[in-house]
Amino acid sequence: MPRTLPRTVPLAELHCHLGAAVTPAIMWGIAHAQGIKLPTKDYWEFRELITVGPKGSKSFDGYLQLFHWTELIQSSPFAVERSVYEVVGGAYRKNNITTMELRFNPMKRNRGGEQDLDHIIAAATRGMDRATLEYPVKPGLIFCLDRAFPYELNEIITEKAITWRDRGVVGIDIAGPESATFRLADYRRLYRRARQYGLGLTVHTGEAGPVEEVARAVELLEPDRIGHGVKAAYDPRAMEMIVCPTSNLNTRVVSGWDELRWIFDTFRRNGVRFTISTDGPEMLQTYIRDELATLGRLGILSVEEQEQAMATAMAASFVPNVSDVPLTQRRPARRQVVEREEA
Repeated sequence: MPRTLPRTVPLAELHCHLGAAVTPAIMWGIAHAQGIKLPTKDYWEFRELITVGPKGSKSFDGYLQLFHWTELIQSSPFAVERSVYEVVGGAYRKNNITTMELRFNPMKRNRGGEQDLDHIIAAATRGMDRATLEYPVKPGLIFCLDRAFPYELNEIITEKAITWRDRGVVGIDIAGPESATFRLADYRRLYRRARQYGLGLTVHTGEAGPVEEVARAVELLEPDRIGHGVKAAYDPRAMEMIVCPTSNLNTRVVSGWDELRWIFDTFRRNGVRFTISTDGPEMLQTYIRDELATLGRLGILSVEEQEQAMATAMAASFVPNVSDVPLTQRRPARRQVVEREEA
C-alpha cells in the first residue's frame, strides 16, 4: 500500500517564507546580477551559508539568522520579482502545488527605506502574474509584521496589505524572534482593521515562545489560522495550527519525531484541524512531498490523514477569499479558530 499521496494529487502550501524558498543557485545568480558583495566567492560555501543541512539543526535564533543573507539578496524590485516567480513556478513543477501562500516582510526588502516599498510589492505581484501565466497555480502573498519592529512600521505594512489586497495580497502575519517590547494586545486594532478589509489573519505562535502564548494570540488577535503552533498540544485551550515538521525539528522547537508523533496524536484526539507545510523548502532542503513521505514512512500520518490535511489546506487557504470572491462579498467576520469538531 502507498504511504504517501500520488504525485498527481494537487497540493496546497500555506506556510512558506520567500527568504527560505528560492534555490541557492538562483540566489547566487541574483546576488551577482546586483553586484552584492558576498562573504565567499565559492558557491558551495555560499550554499551552506543560506541552508540547513539535511542532518543539521540550529537553534531557533540561529535559523532566523540565515535570513540575513537571503533578505539582503532579495532587497530590490528585480530580486523580489524573480524570487516570487521562481518559488511559485518551482512549487508547481517539483510538487504539483496549485495553491500557494507566500509570505515575506516587504520592509525587509527595501534596504531600510532606500527603495520605495510599493515598488517592492508591485514586483512581488508581477512575479506571481508571470508564474500564473505559465502554470495552473493560484498564489497569494501574506505580509509579515515583525516582533522586533516598532508598532509604527508594522502599521505601515498592514496598510500596504490593505492597499494591495486586490492585487494578490491575501493576509497578514506576525513573525520574528521574541522581543521584550512586543505585546500581542497592541495589535488588536491592526488585526481588526485588516479583517474589515477581507484579509486573512495568521500569526506565528507556539513555536519558540511560551506555551500560553498560543491561547493568548487566539483570544487577543482572533486569527483565522496560527503558524507552527506545536506548543498548542500542551494547552487544551488552544489547538488549531499549521505544522512544518522538518522546520520544527531543525530549529529544536520539537525534540524529535517521537514528540512530533505525540503532538499529532494529541491534535487528532481533540479534533484539531491541521495542515502540512515546509516553512522554507530550499533553506531546509525539504519539499512538501518529502514531509508527507516522512510522516507516512514513520506511521505518523496515514495516506487518508495526509489527504485530509491537504483538503484542510485547500479549504483554509486565504487565496480564494481574494481571487474568487468580489470585494463587496468578502467575509467581514472571522472564522472560528479553535475548533473541536471534525474537519
